[in-house]
Amino acid sequence: MKQFEYEVSKHPANEFTHLVYFCTEEGACRIDQVPSDQTKILEDILNQKGANGWELVQTFFGKDGVVMIWKREI
Repeated sequence: MKQFEYEVSKHPANEFTHLVYFCTEEGACRIDQVPSDQTKILEDILNQKGANGWELVQTFFGKDGVVMIWKREI
C-alpha cells in the first residue's frame, strides 16, 4: 500500500499583487484577469515543489493569500 506525506504551504497575498479570484452565485470559482507575471509566480511555486516530488492536491484562495496542500509518496 502506498504511503504519502502531506505539506501545507501558505503564500501571502502580497506575493500576488494583481490576482483576481471570484466565485459565481452557483459556486463556480476561477481566476480571472491574471497578468502573465502573476501566473509565473504560481508556475514557479508549482515547479519548485514538483522538482522535489510534491504533487499539488488542493489550492484555497482567500483575501490574505493562497494556501496549497501538497502530497508525495514516502
